[in-house]
Amino acid sequence: MMNNVIRQSLIGGLMALSLGGISLPAIAGGGSDISEAPYNEIQLNPISMREAETLVGKQGVYFFDVNTLEIWAEGFIPGAVFFNVQNWRELLPKNKDAVMVFYCANRLCTASNMAARETMKLGYTGVRHMADGIFGWRMSGRTTEKP
Repeated sequence: MMNNVIRQSLIGGLMALSLGGISLPAIAGGGSDISEAPYNEIQLNPISMREAETLVGKQGVYFFDVNTLEIWAEGFIPGAVFFNVQNWRELLPKNKDAVMVFYCANRLCTASNMAARETMKLGYTGVRHMADGIFGWRMSGRTTEKP
């Protein structure tokens, strides 16, 4: 009962703000003080699992797994390189036009988003992002490797 009252008050307050013509910035929090959500000017180039699967094992194509070591150990896309390391720049190919597919756990994980964007900032043009991640890959029955 009390939760409904709080929810209705919150919804009513938000509606009053939005109806009042007040424009507020997007905010994000993670257990700390509320702050503006980051805006990324670099747009990612998405790739589907189906398209990514056609690139596995091809010359000049790189798959980068940006998961934790625990998730990596459970299985990764064949030939993928574990990317969640401090010296990640050393893992990048010399050819800045090479096709690189970045992925992490699933659509809720943002580690591969950040890694792909940072790579693009270095001038790499063939950067792709597979949002479904390794969990989507595994759930679809696609082949994985283990370290």
